[in-house]
Amino acid sequence: MNFSVILDALPSLLSATLMTIGLAVISIIIALVLGFFTALARISKVKMLRMISTVYVSMFRGTPLLVQIFVIYYGLPQIGIELEPIPSGILALSLNAGSYLSESFRASILAVDKGQMEAAVSMGMTYGQAMRRVILPQSIRIAIPTLSNTYIILIKDTSLVSVITVTELLQMSTLMIAKTFEPLTIYLLAASIYWCVITSFTILLDQMEKRTSRHLA
Repeated sequence: MNFSVILDALPSLLSATLMTIGLAVISIIIALVLGFFTALARISKVKMLRMISTVYVSMFRGTPLLVQIFVIYYGLPQIGIELEPIPSGILALSLNAGSYLSESFRASILAVDKGQMEAAVSMGMTYGQAMRRVILPQSIRIAIPTLSNTYIILIKDTSLVSVITVTELLQMSTLMIAKTFEPLTIYLLAASIYWCVITSFTILLDQMEKRTSRHLA
């Protein structure tokens, strides 16, 4: 392994890593909001909301993320919607992750004993108050492990936006390989950076999960 190549490539790869982390953070925030409201729509008594949310979840869970990126970046301009590479990547990542998070939220809400909703209503709460005060706090605790896993997966999925020229870690690795002709060294270095980032976030999310569980217990 050529250590001089590593020293030369490392600053550029670390800079691109910030883009990777930024894409993941922005996308997961959007996906959390989208997933939460989609979950509520899927358990709604309004048939139209259930239908729209079901189609959305089925579509984005049933097609590859790479295809979704291509449709958004290359396909939408044909109907007059043009997005730059970074917004396109964020939109695709958010929509994809949101579809999975919605199922996590929905499952966690349904996992709360129905008797608690009945008890809350019998005490004079409206449906909305019961959801906000009784059901949702418990469902969040149930959903946290799945939310953490989705975020970890999302960090890895950011590598796919390299196909639309977003200069994140994988795209920068490709550029460095074209410059150094050292694919093994550069890809191993990129893999090591991915591993370090994901391990760090895994530890952080595990700690957050433990603290949240204690707080909600």
